[in-house]
Amino acid sequence: MHSPEPAARSASNSSPFRRIAVALILGGLVFTVLWIMVFSMVTSVLIGAGCCVVIVAASSASDMVELLLDAVASVIFGVVAVIAAIFGAIFSLFGI
Repeated sequence: MHSPEPAARSASNSSPFRRIAVALILGGLVFTVLWIMVFSMVTSVLIGAGCCVVIVAASSASDMVELLLDAVASVIFGVVAVIAAIFGAIFSLFGI
């Protein structure tokens, strides 16, 4: 009999390399579009690099907000679970 194969770990959707790659691709597209639209090369490079920085920074900030919201939700659901357990114990004492 064969031993079960370990489950394959799926790649994280928010890996830093993926974020940077997407930011570079979008920054390159912005650069290309602006340069074709007769902006100077230096201006196009500056704006494209700015788009890269904004995308990576926004993605990192959203991860931090998600982490904080997960922590707050865990605490709130823990408190609600304790309250539900207390009410359940009270109602079980009275046989309701």
